[in-house]
Amino acid sequence: MEILKNIEICELALFVKDKRILVIGDLHLGFEESLNKQGVMIPRFLFDDIVSILRKAISKTNPKKIVIVGDIKHEFGSISDQEWRHALRLIDFLREKAELTIIKGNHDIVLEPITKKRNVKVRTFYKEGSILFAHGDFVVNEKTDVIIIGHEHPAVSFKERPSQKYKCFLKGKYNKADLIVMPSFNTLVPGSDITKRDFLSPYLEKAKDIEVYIIEDKVYRFGKLNKLIF
Repeated sequence: MEILKNIEICELALFVKDKRILVIGDLHLGFEESLNKQGVMIPRFLFDDIVSILRKAISKTNPKKIVIVGDIKHEFGSISDQEWRHALRLIDFLREKAELTIIKGNHDIVLEPITKKRNVKVRTFYKEGSILFAHGDFVVNEKTDVIIIGHEHPAVSFKERPSQKYKCFLKGKYNKADLIVMPSFNTLVPGSDITKRDFLSPYLEKAKDIEVYIIEDKVYRFGKLNKLIF
């Protein structure tokens, strides 16, 4: 489904058609090891799930470039064994498919020791033509027509099923620019319910006319966010 002219939703990714850019974000590799350290014993299948979804998205779009809009890893101030292994494997996998650009997220404080192993530069933001790619934890002071961010991990719930959350994309206006917010690529958790809490991203704090696009068996356009809040 096209969420904005020339930009379409593909799985949990976005595809900028004219520039052939596939956009992903908020993978949080190492999430299972972090839970294990807290005493939560779950099997480690996140990386395989992420690669499976990526294969589908890449097959459908045949991108020239892949942009990660932050939070490749989960731990803030260290690099876990799982993060080392899976981040390097992810970088190798993606670079076989297309040119790779990585934007630093707030969880990527110590990402560079990993990326330097593969000579990949980490950016604070990236701009391609009139499109700005950023993580979303702070506002980038660049004039642009379109802003694509992650960070928020948006999900929504409904009155009929308040305990069930659904990953979603958000589209709105930030000043004069079109703003698109991507869901987390982490398949272990649906995300943060934006119908029940304040926004995390400063972009969304000032965004207007926010629309919701839910991701399930297909993309469902659910209209304005303010109609879902209860």
